[in-house]
Amino acid sequence: MVSSEQLKAARALLRWNPSQLAEASGLSVSVIDRLESQPGELVSPSPETEALVRVLGIAGVMFFDEGPVDGGPGVRLLIKPSAAIDINEDETVQYKEYLENDAPPGAGG
Repeated sequence: MVSSEQLKAARALLRWNPSQLAEASGLSVSVIDRLESQPGELVSPSPETEALVRVLGIAGVMFFDEGPVDGGPGVRLLIKPSAAIDINEDETVQYKEYLENDAPPGAGG
């Protein structure tokens, strides 16, 4: 389960305002405001909540139920928010490091 506090914290880690999160997730700002205004855990996983968690995860935020130190729920930023993140899954992006063959000769593949 995800809480509204985790959603707000995840958005803050990325330095996104509600409009930016709405654009990235395909949801409206009013839906994001509504979800973030409900205190505590969001009652049931909805398509909206799943879309937000998915897009925030793609952007580099990890959600967890049990904290790594104190045992509480939270979020953690896995990559720098300044990194360029393409969340459009309809396009394929080729990165130079993936195009180079770094395997030893005869490794196959």
